[in-house]
Amino acid sequence: MDEVLAAARVVDFSKAGERTLCDACLGRLFGKVGHGYTNEARGRAVRTIAPLGADPCWICEGLTSRYEDLADLVVRQLEPWEFASFCIGSKIDPEVAAREESLWAELSLSAAEPLKAEVNREIGKRVSERLRKEADLARPEVVAVVDTVFDHVDVQVNPLYLRGRYRKLARGVPQTRWPCRRCMGKGCARCGGTGKMYPTSVEEVIAAEVMRDSGGTGHALHGMGREDVDARMIGRGRPFIVEIKEPRRRTFDLAAVVARINGSGTVEVDGLVPARGSDVVPLKEDRVPKTYRILLRMAPPVEEAKLKKTLPVLVAEPIAQRTPERVVHRRADTTRHRRLLAAEVVGVEGDRAELRVTAEAGTYVKEWVHGDHGRTRPSLAERLDVACEVLELDVLDVHDG
Repeated sequence: MDEVLAAARVVDFSKAGERTLCDACLGRLFGKVGHGYTNEARGRAVRTIAPLGADPCWICEGLTSRYEDLADLVVRQLEPWEFASFCIGSKIDPEVAAREESLWAELSLSAAEPLKAEVNREIGKRVSERLRKEADLARPEVVAVVDTVFDHVDVQVNPLYLRGRYRKLARGVPQTRWPCRRCMGKGCARCGGTGKMYPTSVEEVIAAEVMRDSGGTGHALHGMGREDVDARMIGRGRPFIVEIKEPRRRTFDLAAVVARINGSGTVEVDGLVPARGSDVVPLKEDRVPKTYRILLRMAPPVEEAKLKKTLPVLVAEPIAQRTPERVVHRRADTTRHRRLLAAEVVGVEGDRAELRVTAEAGTYVKEWVHGDHGRTRPSLAERLDVACEVLELDVLDVHDG
């Protein structure tokens, strides 16, 4: 405490006039001096050399004496939520903040601590003791914001994140909820009042089961890329993170959730493990190659030997792809340059051929097959000099390591 007293001795407390300060507010004038002391303890020590009254406190008007009551209020508001970590925020009367800042200026103080910081810390310590939970300023699961003027607590519940890989076993299923184009999600005759273009989505199948056990209020699915609505996602599956908003429960039987998802017949997941919100952006920005199975029709038919001779040539050539006609209404009309990494003929029967193709991230594989009226060059159709139509497309692997 010697360093605190040394700092206090050089302060001209006569400039404080008739102001009275409680021990906590007096000690907070030197809150950044020394370690291991409460501001109240600092204040008691400083009062031995500072001729200031203590009551009523000119700065906080009794707020520092109400930490126990405010902590009880926080605990009651947190009762409905399951969480392992928390942090406290606060709203302080602007007039209180202005008074303390004016006193700092008059006394030429440079090591004072704001009342808001003390309120957060002191309420946080008491809540931690009552609930036996850790305060975490960096990644709290819940945040309790205390309005010290109206004795009100707002609880902000941070999302629950779970990571896995999904397989989409059925065609005609989008990755995320697709609002009806006609009514923009409001519900109309075209969508049967559902507000959706498709009955369900990968997101809805997965999130419904997690929501059932977590009690969340909303959800979002973040995938490492996405496949077309009419394409299956098989093999190892696509990496994803499901985000559950405002979960009431964070610990539940993930294996049981996985089992219910896998029983849908539409979507399978290989497991669910906890993730963080900071994992979402790297997942979505990861650019990795993908391997596809393509079943196509050629008119007129092409012999297998010619097809096998053509594919290696296409693998060696860069592909210029102008934004496809099917998506140009919602994406910038620009030209992207991509490459095939591998391509092989699995089999040819009549006018149909099955290919296995590995392409760089962002390659429009369907357009590489049929050419998109010349918007993709070179294309398989152009090199074979026949019309090509994609009948089936499956994503076999997302090469994320």
